[in-house]
Amino acid sequence: MEELTGCLKHKQDENEEDSSLKAIVAQEDPAFYSDAAAYWDSVPATVNGMLGGFAHLNLADISGSDTFLRSVFKMKNPPGHGRAVDCGAGIGRITKHLLQKHFGKVDLVEQCQNFLDRAKENFKGSKKIGEFLCQGLQHFSPRPNTYDVVWCQWVLGHLTDADLEDFFRRMAYGLKPCGVIVVKENVTSSGKVELDEEDSSVTRPERQLLDIIERAELKILKNTKQPNFPKSLYEVNILCLKPKKKSILS
Repeated sequence: MEELTGCLKHKQDENEEDSSLKAIVAQEDPAFYSDAAAYWDSVPATVNGMLGGFAHLNLADISGSDTFLRSVFKMKNPPGHGRAVDCGAGIGRITKHLLQKHFGKVDLVEQCQNFLDRAKENFKGSKKIGEFLCQGLQHFSPRPNTYDVVWCQWVLGHLTDADLEDFFRRMAYGLKPCGVIVVKENVTSSGKVELDEEDSSVTRPERQLLDIIERAELKILKNTKQPNFPKSLYEVNILCLKPKKKSILS
């Protein structure tokens, strides 16, 4: 099996303090974004590439997400099934196996043109697919009142803390009245931010992720763990978020 850095990752063994300091410094370097783009340009446009060499966990991943999403639809004042956006969509793995089954239209946002081209091939002729947007999430700004669900999975570690807060605010602005943001991300058990120098990303501890969510004026409706993953990998949190205010940017 090809072992890429990718989205699903083994826990780090390096000194936690060193990794945390490197993560802080890396986010201040403009190359944090350009290095990540260069890395993903080198990754095969396959499910195995999207999952960092862990394609065999695709079924467990989708199953966990499906269970979570169905629970979201059972909440009081749930989101609708009209339109979703897949942020950091890659080749459309999540859209194909999850989102298009629950929504009338799905938009895909992906900065790697090679991945987006493969997604266009995969969904050719599909009436469930809306827009293909080739841009990084630090630049993605949806139109107001557009999405029932904004889905963000294994991509937010490529945003700096400041850009992640801004991203959450913009996504909140793009939600319909009952819309929600779903976040599915690796979290560290060390309590420290850990840097992956190969793909130029950070893995945050849960506390830091929750702090950024709080600063973005979002409230947490659900926060669960992805089940049935190997213990050698980072834990994966799945969160459902909603704006505290009717319009955060108004």
